[in-house]
This record gives sequence, structure tokens and C-alpha cells, in this order.
Amino acid sequence: MKIISAEFITSAVKPPQYPETVLPEIAFAGRSNVGKSSLINTLVNRKNLVKTSSTPGRTQLINFFHINQVLSFVDLPGFGYARVPAAIKKTWGKMIETYLTSRKELKGVVLLMDIRRDEPNPAEKDLIAWLDYNQIPRIIVLTKADKFSTIKRIDHHKRLSKALAMPPEAVIVFSAKTRMGKERLWDEILSLCQTSETEPQQGATDE
Repeated sequence: MKIISAEFITSAVKPPQYPETVLPEIAFAGRSNVGKSSLINTLVNRKNLVKTSSTPGRTQLINFFHINQVLSFVDLPGFGYARVPAAIKKTWGKMIETYLTSRKELKGVVLLMDIRRDEPNPAEKDLIAWLDYNQIPRIIVLTKADKFSTIKRIDHHKRLSKALAMPPEAVIVFSAKTRMGKERLWDEILSLCQTSETEPQQGATDE
């Protein structure tokens, strides 16, 4: 998809603070330090649209971004970081659940998982089960693929896919560094949005 514009709109913690829009929304979720900010920045060809932090668990708000004025990306707070106080974790969980269950513009969730893990974390499995129960479409993406050799990457791709009871071809392998999986992920996102305005332009480039 050719990116014409990508801009931050607002941050929110509760529905009255959500932006008023009719644009389809795609939310991004994942454990802290999974590479969510880097993935979003790579998708929109921006270095700092989403601020990255060296401290996992720093993002505590739901952040909204408009892309090409035809769809919105929603960056959800990372979950599962041990050093975040329990009270804050509880608040985050409620905030995320409220957004996911109440936002009518939401078309699906991109769930990021670190490909270097031997198996999915219980919190990741729980979120997938919760999304399925609530009939919210999801795209599973394995990040940081450049950290592995080709053979090891393939092995972990198969292993994690099996643990999720999904065929490997249904799980996207992604690298912000090499841009592996970028076009495939865009295809999946646009498919969820199902709007003619967001269809890829023939012959368009990302640069």
C-alpha cells in the first residue's frame, strides 16, 4: 500500500476520549517489548510515528493514528511485563477490554508474538481465545524474524504455529529490519477493512 499520510490523532483511556470517526480501525496488541512500535512504523514507512521505548511497559494509553485518511491504526498498551505494578496491569486490562468490545469501527486485531519464544505465553493464548469468543478477527504475527537464521526461523515458525493450532501459512513472519512479511501483513489488514478506499494501488511503491 502506498503511504501518503500517517499521523497521530489522540490518546485515550476510556470511550469518551476515543476520536469520532467512521474509518475502519485495526488494533495492534502484544506483550511488552515484542516490537509493536517498530512494526507499525515499518508498515507506514515512518521512523518515529510510534515512539519506541527502552523500558518495556512504558505505554499506558490507547493511541490512535490515521493512515492515508482511510483507516486507523490503534496501538494498544503492551501486556505481560512483570515490573509493572499489579494495579496498573488491572487498569490496562479493563481499558483494553473496553475498547475491544465497544468500538464499532474495530475490524480486527493484529497480535504480535516474538518468534524467539519456544511456545506462546499463557497470556497470548488467553487473548486469542478471548478474541475468538468475542468474534473479533485477528492476525497472528511473529516478530523479530531477523534474529534467527533461516533454518531456525522456519523451525520456530512451525513450532509456534502448531502450538496455536494454526497452519504455518496462516501465521505471518515479520521483521522490521528486513521488512519481511510487510506486504503480506498489509494484504491481511486491507482484507479485514474491506473498503475500496484502502485497496492497494496498482504499481504503487512504498518508498
